[in-house]
Amino acid sequence: MSAARRTGQIVALAGVVTLLVLLILHLVRQSHPPKLGGPAPQFSLDRLDGDGTLSLASLRGKPVVINFFASWCEPCKREAPALERLWHTYGKQGVVFVGVDTNDARSDALHFLRAHGITYPTVRDARGLVAANSYDVANMPMTFFVSRTGRLVATTILGPVNEQNRTKEFGRAVKAAMGS
Repeated sequence: MSAARRTGQIVALAGVVTLLVLLILHLVRQSHPPKLGGPAPQFSLDRLDGDGTLSLASLRGKPVVINFFASWCEPCKREAPALERLWHTYGKQGVVFVGVDTNDARSDALHFLRAHGITYPTVRDARGLVAANSYDVANMPMTFFVSRTGRLVATTILGPVNEQNRTKEFGRAVKAAMGS
């Protein structure tokens, strides 16, 4: 067997082994949706509505509503006014809302906040890594509820929350977060 042929086989074998290793790493590191009753996946992201970062860990001891959205998402636009009203209602009771802008340009996200009058804390998940890898968000808007002890409670709401849709479900979920 010629040296060139042997070298070619070794290179091909190395390529196959490399692909196999990458496949195994992908399967091992594949994200899994967070589980109800389990710990909420932690994050620390840059604030859109101010300087610095906001971490979920810093909110421990408070019930938290986490809403994943994007400025280009039509259902998110329909949901925004209702979420702002709910923030004013439940914020007085100690519930913290956190908006997580996902896969968006900063300027578009800031325009979205101004256009919809959003005043609750908002952070930026610029590449969508927290949304996709930690919370398994494939569609938006998506809302999670975190108890005072840092556990996911109630049902995750996929789709917009508004006056005609899911406000009772949202209220039950917030109460579950407040009660834990």
